[in-house]
Amino acid sequence: MNVITVPSSLDDQSFEQVLEQLAPLAPDDRILLDARNTTWASPYGLTALLTLAQTRLVKPQFYAPEKDDTSSYWSRAKFFDYAADLFEVLGRVPARGPERESGTLLEVTPVSKSDDVHKVVERIQAKASQIITNNLHLESRAVMGFAMALSEACQNIVEHAGRGGWVAVQNYNYRRRMGRHVVQIAVCDAGVGIRQSLESGNRRPLTDRWDDGVALETAVIQGMSRFPDFGRGQGFKGIRGYLRKWKGKLAVRSGTARVADVPPWDDDVVRRDHLAPMPGTQLFIMIPEEVDR
Repeated sequence: MNVITVPSSLDDQSFEQVLEQLAPLAPDDRILLDARNTTWASPYGLTALLTLAQTRLVKPQFYAPEKDDTSSYWSRAKFFDYAADLFEVLGRVPARGPERESGTLLEVTPVSKSDDVHKVVERIQAKASQIITNNLHLESRAVMGFAMALSEACQNIVEHAGRGGWVAVQNYNYRRRMGRHVVQIAVCDAGVGIRQSLESGNRRPLTDRWDDGVALETAVIQGMSRFPDFGRGQGFKGIRGYLRKWKGKLAVRSGTARVADVPPWDDDVVRRDHLAPMPGTQLFIMIPEEVDR
């Protein structure tokens, strides 16, 4: 059994530590993801764990967090609802309480067909309105842009992934970096990925320099799709336009590369290559509270 240590704080950056530990292993090797000492996870961390399980040929084992507050939140976020099918879950999993509507959380939600996208967007519009009005202090018209960004991201799963994916949303007080509230959106799938999606439509640019990083820049920055029709491939362009208006951040990971549209308040790098491989496409979106009103 190969033990993979899950970081104490699991987000889009620290998840790379999980992938680095997995990189030398074959897809059919038996693994145990040990999250006993994990005390916090972002929406990206939770959805990426489920996505990772989908890539394994042998059902992995998963040790649940030992900290009660952490495991309770994961349960409330419905992580364990889906982890039960994808992992052999070890440790104590708290029972989820009665279903309660939250104004700050969209629980982990599977996306597998077009109808799911509409359901997810319908569910989030009411929550988005409350989050944006009460926490982010953005203009009311930003509510529709928020829903649009989520819809576009989920639609990419349906059109490009070739299999289902996951979405989750959470409002946080982002004290460490900004001292204000932010909304984080994560959309992850274990499908074909950006490069293979472009190749399947013969949309690969005429260049000898072709890898996951170039494919990501082609799709995310240039807005190219595997579809030749005019207007296709505008999903990432629409998301970037919306996020730039509200000083938000977009990071997209696929294969062995990651590109980010980095706002002034963040110090992330624009592109990273030669990362540990991860099938599919994983999106991270952060929208900050407006303070200069």
